[in-house]
Amino acid sequence: MARTQMLKLPEVLTELGMSRAAFYRMRARSQGPRLIKLPNGQLRVRRTDLDEWWAKCEESAA
Repeated sequence: MARTQMLKLPEVLTELGMSRAAFYRMRARSQGPRLIKLPNGQLRVRRTDLDEWWAKCEESAA
Protein backbone atom coordinates (compact mmCIF):
# COMPACT_ATOMS: atom_id res chain seq x y z
CA MET A 1 0.00 0.00 0.00
CA ALA A 2 1.45 3.36 -1.04
CA ARG A 3 1.94 6.03 1.60
CA THR A 4 0.12 9.31 1.19
CA GLN A 5 2.39 12.25 0.45
CA MET A 6 2.46 14.70 3.34
CA LEU A 7 3.38 18.30 2.50
CA LYS A 8 5.05 20.67 4.94
CA LEU A 9 3.37 24.02 5.43
CA PRO A 10 6.08 25.98 3.54
CA GLU A 11 5.56 23.67 0.55
CA VAL A 12 1.81 24.31 0.64
CA LEU A 13 2.34 28.07 0.92
CA THR A 14 4.68 28.01 -2.08
CA GLU A 15 2.18 26.04 -4.14
CA LEU A 16 -0.64 28.40 -3.19
CA GLY A 17 1.51 31.50 -3.66
CA MET A 18 0.34 32.72 -0.29
CA SER A 19 1.92 34.16 2.84
CA ARG A 20 1.69 32.34 6.14
CA ALA A 21 -0.46 35.14 7.60
CA ALA A 22 -2.91 35.02 4.67
CA PHE A 23 -3.10 31.24 4.97
CA TYR A 24 -3.95 31.42 8.67
CA ARG A 25 -6.59 34.11 8.03
CA MET A 26 -8.17 31.82 5.44
CA ARG A 27 -8.03 28.90 7.87
CA ALA A 28 -9.67 31.03 10.59
CA ARG A 29 -12.62 31.44 8.21
CA SER A 30 -12.69 27.62 7.72
CA GLN A 31 -11.76 28.01 4.07
CA GLY A 32 -8.42 26.22 3.80
CA PRO A 33 -7.34 22.63 3.28
CA ARG A 34 -7.38 20.25 6.21
CA LEU A 35 -4.26 20.34 8.38
CA ILE A 36 -2.71 17.55 10.40
CA LYS A 37 -0.82 18.51 13.53
CA LEU A 38 1.99 16.11 14.36
CA PRO A 39 2.95 15.26 17.96
CA ASN A 40 5.98 17.56 17.64
CA GLY A 41 3.70 20.50 16.74
CA GLN A 42 4.57 20.64 13.05
CA LEU A 43 1.78 20.91 10.50
CA ARG A 44 1.26 18.76 7.41
CA VAL A 45 -1.27 18.66 4.58
CA ARG A 46 -2.02 15.46 2.71
CA ARG A 47 -1.50 15.85 -1.04
CA THR A 48 -4.97 14.35 -1.61
CA ASP A 49 -6.59 16.88 0.77
CA LEU A 50 -4.88 19.79 -0.99
CA ASP A 51 -5.92 18.51 -4.43
CA GLU A 52 -9.54 18.06 -3.26
CA TRP A 53 -9.53 21.58 -1.80
CA TRP A 54 -8.18 23.01 -5.09
CA ALA A 55 -10.96 21.18 -6.99
CA LYS A 56 -13.64 22.66 -4.70
CA CYS A 57 -12.18 26.14 -5.25
CA GLU A 58 -12.38 25.64 -9.02
CA GLU A 59 -16.00 24.42 -8.78
CA SER A 60 -17.11 27.38 -6.68
CA ALA A 61 -15.40 29.81 -9.07
CA ALA A 62 -17.19 28.34 -12.10
